[in-house]
Amino acid sequence: MSGTRTAWPLARRVDCIEPFHVMALLARARELEAAGRSIIHMEIGEPDFPTPEPIRTAGARAIEQGRIFYTPALGMPALRRAIAGFYQARYGVTVDAGRVIVTPGASGALLLVMAALVNPGDEVLLADPGYPANRHFVRLMDGVPIGVAVGPDSNYQLRGEHLERHWTRRTAAALVATPSNPTGTLLTPAELNAMAEFTAARGGALIVDEIYHGLVYDAAAPTALALRDDVFVINSFSKYFNMTGWRLGWMVAPARYVEAIDRLAQNFFLAAPTPAQYAALAAFEPATLALLDARRDEFRARRDFLLPALRELGFGVPQLPQGAFYIYANCSRFTADSFGFARELLEQAGVAIAPGADFGDNAAAAHVRFAYTQPVAVLREGVARIAQFLGR
Repeated sequence: MSGTRTAWPLARRVDCIEPFHVMALLARARELEAAGRSIIHMEIGEPDFPTPEPIRTAGARAIEQGRIFYTPALGMPALRRAIAGFYQARYGVTVDAGRVIVTPGASGALLLVMAALVNPGDEVLLADPGYPANRHFVRLMDGVPIGVAVGPDSNYQLRGEHLERHWTRRTAAALVATPSNPTGTLLTPAELNAMAEFTAARGGALIVDEIYHGLVYDAAAPTALALRDDVFVINSFSKYFNMTGWRLGWMVAPARYVEAIDRLAQNFFLAAPTPAQYAALAAFEPATLALLDARRDEFRARRDFLLPALRELGFGVPQLPQGAFYIYANCSRFTADSFGFARELLEQAGVAIAPGADFGDNAAAAHVRFAYTQPVAVLREGVARIAQFLGR
């Protein structure tokens, strides 16, 4: 038949969506483990701690009681109120529960905010290096992610001077992460406020990723919501709350955007997983928070072991990671190809790390990321293997 095709082509946007390079390394690590090799995993950003028992129990109870039906698209009212209460209790910030939107992971929140703000051709400013999926969320909306090279001079963060230099008539928003992935660095309240004022004055938006906010080690980090109400704040139950597989996150949006985001959520995914929402109600109980804070202290101890150990081996880490559970290290002393370096380290030493290519284009071949999501004893073994690999 005239005009028929043997196969319908993929949409052009798919060509822009890159895989996580670390997943190829993880797959190979699993193969090596299946063959009997011992592998030290420092590649994936997932806490090794199990979900706290009160949260698991609450989720199981919800299933047993048949609480498995759809919730409102914006989330269970009780959970939205609990999240608002968390901001009051932990930060002393009053947040209207009506502005809280419960989502399928923080990824669901990021997808919603990009859908709400980005028209085809609009630009979004992002730090490079940064979390790789963020630029793909922009591309899904046929927007244009603008990676802005950042380094030690700006604490690996976007700042006001970057916005002034890169903002154009087509810029819709800037997205910052504090603490950041992959560097673990923070923005100060003054820096956040300056960027929020800048974006607002130009009719744009500031999106603040606080997914790792519970994992800050050396000083209190106020939420961006303590500064102003016209920012979009993204958070998650995955990292600090140890609920990765439950797929639950949230967003606090300016009030005038909530109705539109509600419509988007209804059409994108109806609602976040119901058992996970019931489980998350237990995340804010005092005993659960005390356990989570103890685990945060353990992450700090891991950082305090691994950072000087990597520096002693010759990796360059100019900035102290202030939060999250990553160390972004310059490996140019050893290689000009960080992906090849990571592959050889896995094959020869049995240590899995993430290559810089997953986090952008800015000096990616000169950097690798270490996740300290293993006990100190395991990290110590990993360091010993790396030292042997390097001939130290």
